[in-house]
Amino acid sequence: MTANGLMQIGLYLVALLLLAKPLGGYMARVYEGNLPAFVRWLSPVENFFYRLCGVNPGQEMRWTRYAMAVLWFSLMGVAAVYALQRLQGMLPLNPHGFGAVTPDSSFNTAISFVTNTNWQGYGGETTMSYLTQMLGLGVQNFVSAAAGMAVVVALIRGFARHTAETIGNFWVDMTRSTVYILLPLSILLALVLVGQGVVQNFAPYKTVAMLETIAYETPKLDAAGQPMKDAAGNPVMEKQTAREQSLPLGPAASQIAIKQLGTNGGGFFNVNSAHPYENPTPLANFLEMLSLLLIPGALCYTFGVMVGDRRQGWAILAAMTVMFVGFLAAAEYYEVQGNPAFTPMGVDQTVSATQSGGNMEGKETRFGIVNSALWATATTAASNGSVNSMHDSYTPLGGLVPIFLIQTGEVIFGGVGSGLYGMLVFAVIAVFIAGLMIGRTPEYLGKKIEAFDIKIASLVILIPPLLLLGGVALAVMSDGGKATIFNPGAHGFSEVLYAVSSAVGNNGSAFAGLGANTPFYNTLLGLAMFFGRFWLMLPVLALAGSLASKKRIPAGAGTMPTHTPLFVMLLIGTVILVGVLCYVPALALGPVVEHLTMIGAH
Repeated sequence: MTANGLMQIGLYLVALLLLAKPLGGYMARVYEGNLPAFVRWLSPVENFFYRLCGVNPGQEMRWTRYAMAVLWFSLMGVAAVYALQRLQGMLPLNPHGFGAVTPDSSFNTAISFVTNTNWQGYGGETTMSYLTQMLGLGVQNFVSAAAGMAVVVALIRGFARHTAETIGNFWVDMTRSTVYILLPLSILLALVLVGQGVVQNFAPYKTVAMLETIAYETPKLDAAGQPMKDAAGNPVMEKQTAREQSLPLGPAASQIAIKQLGTNGGGFFNVNSAHPYENPTPLANFLEMLSLLLIPGALCYTFGVMVGDRRQGWAILAAMTVMFVGFLAAAEYYEVQGNPAFTPMGVDQTVSATQSGGNMEGKETRFGIVNSALWATATTAASNGSVNSMHDSYTPLGGLVPIFLIQTGEVIFGGVGSGLYGMLVFAVIAVFIAGLMIGRTPEYLGKKIEAFDIKIASLVILIPPLLLLGGVALAVMSDGGKATIFNPGAHGFSEVLYAVSSAVGNNGSAFAGLGANTPFYNTLLGLAMFFGRFWLMLPVLALAGSLASKKRIPAGAGTMPTHTPLFVMLLIGTVILVGVLCYVPALALGPVVEHLTMIGAH
């Protein structure tokens, strides 16, 4: 890698870590009700929502009631987003006249945005009206992120409190997350993005003449809108000619800001942040990329403040950062190396040689390999589905990095809230393993980790592999799943593996190359997103309730410190080992086989 590339990565990491403390400290004050003076003027807005919804902010909840509030609020969100899509043809702010979205796609998208996944099987600029984008998808970008932040705050209170029956009030935690954190940051970022050229208007699309007529081939569709295939199973292609181009417009900047800050990832346009109207300049790219990990990183410091030991927060952040840098180095290396089949002219074909310029396929030249691989690593370390390059075009092992990052549970920063509560569950497992090794009852932050806690933590660890590997097996064994795998062999398997991993992990990015907007995949992935979100949230809240009710045990001579480099390495080993044990066989069938085929052919 060049010195320039190292400087870009270094600048990104320095900016991210420098912002963790001030933002994390601010969020801790928000959740503790000690609002700084510069946002206290928003208190009437917060109180207005409580009065409007009939919420008593002073009444706290047991974990069961907290969990039911999360679940019912989310189910109402699914119904609202589904209805907006189905009725958008009759609603205003639809200058392009888009009709109703199909039932299966509406089902998938509604669950997708409510679960903070933002998987998109459709093209945003050709499917969704401005009203649906704002009132449906944009609103869920805020509240689904706020729900994840509320759950992690409840878990932090479980560690911080002792002999308590309650873990907070979901409605208060979600409202404060939105009003004091997500909304101000989103407004600030959106204004900067508009200044960089990101579109933000309600104008209809503009049709302009192209300088050159373009002839191309596209798959022929049947009456149901699905690609037709010949007797050999290959797509039937038809020739098209383009003389005009439609330039999509709309209120994009406001949605892009929260899609990044809330680790949502749903693009206003089909190619997401590779589109120049979403991500036009290097500065816009840097700020959007920084926003991916900003809140997840800062929440680690929030955790340290709220449990009364900032060293604990720094230890968690250190573990996340070390793993992130390691995976980033791997992705950068393999993309810079490129494909050995593309040997430069004049080089001995029997000698391994680096592809000239590295693997630039599917990447925007204005970003290059470094910023593309950095974004791919960051967006899959976070549970964010945005992309500024096409992961389907990465080298096999360069593409393995995003898949495996999702499969670790996206705890390496992770989604806002969900990443930290996932990492804290791994911390509980790590102290349990340490307790077995030294023959002591495991403790974490003064709380004994008992049988019930380990059973709950085990559910959080085991449910994702069950959903993920079961979903992949169903897809590759079913006619509906195999019908739209357009790439043969290992790469096609990798596309399915990535899609189901992305759904279960609530990531939302895609390898692409897989026809996912079908009744089969819309249903399969919709269910995977729903259970991948709530089958983990509920055990986490149960763990929060269990921890809050325990007595605090003073640290003794035999207590294992959980803020040291030794514990950081133990935590890293736990995360990686669980991922390796669960997913290496599936990864071997996809990216690893493809890599061996690539170098073997050369």
